[in-house]
Formats: sequence, C-alpha cells, structure tokens
Amino acid sequence: MTQEEATEKRSVMRRRWARWRDRLRERRRAEFVYRIVVGVIGLAVLGVGILAIPYPGPGWAIVFIGLGILATEFAWARKLLAYARERYDKAMEWFHRQHAFVQVLGGLFTALVVLATLWLLGALDWMAELFGIEYELLNSPIGLGS
Repeated sequence: MTQEEATEKRSVMRRRWARWRDRLRERRRAEFVYRIVVGVIGLAVLGVGILAIPYPGPGWAIVFIGLGILATEFAWARKLLAYARERYDKAMEWFHRQHAFVQVLGGLFTALVVLATLWLLGALDWMAELFGIEYELLNSPIGLGS
C-alpha cells in the first residue's frame, strides 16, 4: 500500500467515524451511554497508567492512551492531554540534559520503587523460596504473598 492509499484510507475511516458519531448524537440516550462507556474505559486505562508510572515500561504511554480515550468525548481531557504531553516533554528534556550521575540516581530510584513494591506484595519472598532461600526480612510487612 502506498503512502497516498494509506492516507486516503485513513480519511475514509475518519469520515465514517464522524458520520457514525453524528448519528449517535441524534439519539440522546445512546450518546449518554456511549459517553459513560468511554469515560469508564478511559478512566480505567488512565488509572492503570498512573499505577505503572514509577515502573520500567510504558507507564506514561498508558496514561496518554487513557487521556486520549477520554479526549475523544470530553473537552477537559483534551486540555489535560495537551498539558500533560507538554509537561512530560519538558521534564524528559530536562532529565536528559542532566549529568550522568543524576540520570543514574533516577534509575536507582526507579529500581528502589520496584523492589519496594515487590517486597510489599510478597513477590520477593516468593521468588526467594523458589531458590530455597528463606529470610525473614523478605516477608511482606502487610502479609501479602504469605
């Protein structure tokens, strides 16, 4: 598929979506239910993303996806998405300009958050038991994973 064909296909899809959305707006109850479903799904994805932020992986990407879902129906989410993208980009630019020592500290902090979470959830104790290691300090203080 050429670039022009792909662009045309996206354009056709957008027009179909816009027509479908216009028909849905004419049916108030259906639109209300649709907006609730979009809101619930968007908030769920956003919540998962917020929980995943301190961990290695796509935490921020999940946050932006959740906000993008919400932004399809809510003006406040469009504004928040634009603001969050801008702030994220500025923070990452700042972080990458820092000395290697600061970047290493950021990595160590991330590793500490991950280890603390694994400890609280009892995963450290569970993994240690797989290798026949039993240390009382590895047990979760909140009793999870016992």
